[in-house]
Amino acid sequence: MEHAVKSYRDLVAWQRSRELVGEVYLLTAAFPDGERFGLVSQMNRAAVSIPSNIAEGYGRSMTQDYLHFLRIARGSAYELETQLILAEDLGLCKLGATSNAAGMLQEVIRVLQGLIATLERKAGK
Repeated sequence: MEHAVKSYRDLVAWQRSRELVGEVYLLTAAFPDGERFGLVSQMNRAAVSIPSNIAEGYGRSMTQDYLHFLRIARGSAYELETQLILAEDLGLCKLGATSNAAGMLQEVIRVLQGLIATLERKAGK
């Protein structure tokens, strides 16, 4: 049985992306200190942007605004995906160290895509 969404906190997309933030912070904490203001900062901001935009969009009164912020969250997810790849390419972490975060990220993207598609159908797009 599905329960009604009473808050953005009830959204699986928000819940999973919040978990992803923790995983990204753990991952980037092990990066070299010299990257603290480089890729570490970018990755942490991209990760935080995902649940933040889901919450902000939920708080908007119009479906089109909500969709706009969900699309921004999706864009941040793809940005983070690229940054995870770059972190390995640049040797900032061991090969395969990003796999857990990458797997979590793929789930977030999948759930976001579903939420966006559902809202687009309801909006008649």
